[in-house]
Amino acid sequence: MQVIKAPAEAQPEADLLVHKRTHFALWRPAVTDPAPRLLIGEFVPGEPPTLGQEQAFTLSPSAKGEGLWDIAAKDCQLENGKIYHYWFEVTDSNAYKESHPRILCTDPFALNVDWRLLSPKPEDDAFSNEDRYPASVVKYQDGELVPCDPEGQSPDWRNDPPLESLPVNTQLVIYELPTAWARMRKEGGVQVAGGNFRDVLALVDPGAIPFSFFGLTVLQEGRAHLRDLGITALELLPPADSYVDGGWGYATTNYFTADYSLGSYGKGKRPAPTTELARLIRACHQNGVRFFADVVMAFAARNPYRSINYADFFVKANSGDPEEYVGDIKRDGFGSDLFKYNHAVEGYDPFTGEPGKFIPARSFMLAYLDHWMRYYRIDGVRIDSIVNIASWDFVESFKDLGHRVYQARWVEQDNEPEIAGARFLVTGEELDMPLDLVHQHRVDSLWNEYFKRYVRAAIIGQQHPDEESFEDTVKKMVDCRLVGFGDGSQAINYVTSHDVEGYGNERLFDYLNSCGVNEKEQRIKLAFTCLITSVGVPMILAGEEFADQHDTPAEGPEKQRDAVNFERRYDPWRTRIVDHVARLVRLRTNCESLWVNETEFIHSDFADGKRIMAWVRGEPDSRNKVVIVANFSDYGTPNPKDKRSEYVINNWPQLPRGKRWREVTQDRVVPTRRAGREPILPWESRVYVAE
Repeated sequence: MQVIKAPAEAQPEADLLVHKRTHFALWRPAVTDPAPRLLIGEFVPGEPPTLGQEQAFTLSPSAKGEGLWDIAAKDCQLENGKIYHYWFEVTDSNAYKESHPRILCTDPFALNVDWRLLSPKPEDDAFSNEDRYPASVVKYQDGELVPCDPEGQSPDWRNDPPLESLPVNTQLVIYELPTAWARMRKEGGVQVAGGNFRDVLALVDPGAIPFSFFGLTVLQEGRAHLRDLGITALELLPPADSYVDGGWGYATTNYFTADYSLGSYGKGKRPAPTTELARLIRACHQNGVRFFADVVMAFAARNPYRSINYADFFVKANSGDPEEYVGDIKRDGFGSDLFKYNHAVEGYDPFTGEPGKFIPARSFMLAYLDHWMRYYRIDGVRIDSIVNIASWDFVESFKDLGHRVYQARWVEQDNEPEIAGARFLVTGEELDMPLDLVHQHRVDSLWNEYFKRYVRAAIIGQQHPDEESFEDTVKKMVDCRLVGFGDGSQAINYVTSHDVEGYGNERLFDYLNSCGVNEKEQRIKLAFTCLITSVGVPMILAGEEFADQHDTPAEGPEKQRDAVNFERRYDPWRTRIVDHVARLVRLRTNCESLWVNETEFIHSDFADGKRIMAWVRGEPDSRNKVVIVANFSDYGTPNPKDKRSEYVINNWPQLPRGKRWREVTQDRVVPTRRAGREPILPWESRVYVAE
């Protein structure tokens, strides 16, 4: 597969984030007469909590440039070592409000927030509880403003392994998980999702069993499901802060901090979002797992800039503004405010620190990525709803920044810069598959929705409606280059994604139910054989590896509350599936023949109702070729237990001298004379590797 080379130049840290270590700074308030103010104090518990020891300070135009207002922390009469909660007071600028009173807003660049303490609602009928913003949180320590969680916790990166210990892109097997799905809880007598970062940690680190998982076999001492499965990357649905408690995270609110509700733990719901997320990411690294952050940049929900400066940052959906459109395609805000990516202004750029002409939304998002790369040490990015962003040059600059910051960390660890890009990946999600985005290098890779459509057709024995034959369906499923990708590193393949609504998108178990398939084990194993051995980066939706099923309706918003039932993993037939998947994952992450694009189809048999195909993965001169045999039909070799029974695969590759064949799915050595001549069962797949 392709090795992505990182740009040579290093990348300085976002200027405003550096400035905020010594100053309270508000960037681009729309109304500056009267001037914005800092309202700061200490958290006082209660019902409700309040702000104690309150002080107010008027901000002044910053010497750093036009559009920035600030005050030095040393001028705010703060006590050393204390944790402070604060807001910025501005004149509301939301063009869609009828009145514009003074309002307290979260710092848009706050590195921590506290949803226990909300700003008062303006006494105006145009405002509601949705206009109440959480307090920003910071610690004053030795003259600097230091990030910390609401109760003073801070990330501990000791024993975080070096980057070179992490897998390269060609070794990736991604596990996609909405954090809330990691644990079930009861709500109104119904089982719903209720997981947090600590629950996900228990799936990765066998030494971290949260109280909330007590009794689950899958997480007993010494076990960690994701470590045991062997995945090499964890992709959480957006981990940035959202006003929605325990949701998917696509209603992002505060971009620079981890999600408050997902980072709260214990019976008292102690808030430590940044500490809990960093702990999870460090555990991933210690177990050889890269961490991918899902990011939402097309729109934001209840972001403070809607009050601080709506016109410079947002366009309202269905307003008729040209920035709603990508050509003739209307952007969808999904009930949130759409970011403006083509609206330029003059003044201080918070990302570069330079004066000039720039686009506020772009600079905001570049600073956001810069912070997450450095503070949370993420190893990859998945961009949600990429077409909705509607700015391809910005998307490309976002991708390039990620590589530059990662490269800087790579070089700091005395590694060679030219291979830094092999361990960082930016992928875009858009189900309509805009392949030009990878051809033009706007992103490194795209979700391959084609794979899902083809594999689901194949495992019920049907050709895809867009293809001329069943054989074409399988070939395009196996080799993403046949649908327009240039390289396997550009395609993220999956049999199911978190978008499980509607026929054909539901969990595999439920899809086979919908198709009238009673026997599911072999077909699900067949789907995973295709997924993990095909050209492209395999991604597994949480729970699919053991055929989890929907416990709440898959239609509508209820799908967001359907947690993974990890106890199902120990149903006997499901155990056989997860063991099958784990064997293939180990092969994928260790066998170089699956890291390259080369694929040769050697056998197709469609006679007498058969649908049997075989293909070889690996370079022509490889001594570790992999042969996949897949039966997409009810046909089975007569008397398969008879030693004389056989099914002959045409063009079986010659075994290199000194090698033997091992069949991976059953973990057994195959006699040379029987390789390519073994009986085959209905809907069965086998994977042979020369070793």
